[in-house]
Amino acid sequence: MAGHTQIVAILGSEILSGTRQPGSRQPSPEEMFSTFGVSRVVLREVTRTLAAKGMVKSKTKVGTLVQPSGNWNWLDPEVLTWRSNLGLDQGFLDHITQLRMAVEPAAAAQAARNRSEHDLAAMRGALKGMRTAGGDHDVYAQADLEFHVAIGAASGNPLFRSLTTSTRVALFKFLRAVVESVYSEEHTLTISHAKHAKVFEAIAAQDEDGARAAMIAILEHGHIHATSQIVGA
Repeated sequence: MAGHTQIVAILGSEILSGTRQPGSRQPSPEEMFSTFGVSRVVLREVTRTLAAKGMVKSKTKVGTLVQPSGNWNWLDPEVLTWRSNLGLDQGFLDHITQLRMAVEPAAAAQAARNRSEHDLAAMRGALKGMRTAGGDHDVYAQADLEFHVAIGAASGNPLFRSLTTSTRVALFKFLRAVVESVYSEEHTLTISHAKHAKVFEAIAAQDEDGARAAMIAILEHGHIHATSQIVGA
């Protein structure tokens, strides 16, 4: 018997994948009971959860309808997790990069202004994790993610930090795609680490413009390599 979280993930993923189109009806309570075997109370909670994410809306005498994608809360961690689990495509990749370009260079500049020794230690630890990951893609991507999380924290802006936290699953998937490409070309691994080190050095030196420019270089590099993974898939 499926639980609330599992049912929400199944239905949310079906909406995100296009299996359930905007304007279509969600399964009736009877259909969902037949499929999932749970109580009406649980099914009502499932609908409330999806409605809170902007994915469905209940209308009297009409039923529960799937909403247009413009209504969805794309920064909801669960929505991003479901979307990421469906896999990277060029459109989603571009959207992630555009969001990162809008936020992370500014976060890096703010980190250069506000960083503490604790923040720098966290960044050093992440860089070391990247350097010593060997051939483990997940370890490298996780260390890469922690580097960016540390920069968001160092910025001193809680909104930067919250955004990084809410998008971390999608960001991990993105970074892992980058790592797959980077490891396929050994010399680019050294380049990738050096680009991250350059961001760290600028932040440590409190060079706001340098940190901003170095972060842009990382994002451009990452987008190129993640795209190559999609094209080569």
